[in-house]
Amino acid sequence: MNSKLALAAALAALALAGCAKKEEAAPAAEAASDAAAAASQAADAAGQAVDAAGDAAAAAGDAAAAATDAAATAATDAAAAAGAAATDAAAGAAQATGEAVEKTGEAIQDAAKK
Repeated sequence: MNSKLALAAALAALALAGCAKKEEAAPAAEAASDAAAAASQAADAAGQAVDAAGDAAAAAGDAAAAATDAAATAATDAAAAAGAAATDAAAGAAQATGEAVEKTGEAIQDAAKK
């Protein structure tokens, strides 16, 4: 769109230059040509800015995907660690319960012998 505006401005400047007197036509045409060149440069710069914005958006998308992956990995690792800790705790509790039952049985046997 910027290039269309630049082209329209250049054409308008050339049209105005054509309407001027013959003596003034050369400087006006030169000014119109300079304006058209400047407008073209501005359009090119705008295109480069759009490209840079697209690259930045893509980089931001990549960063967001990487952050999501890292968060998912961390959550998975934390869940696995919690599961392992719970398993260890349950095994410890089962062993302690078994030992307590065994000692209770021994105490009952000792009491029965007396």
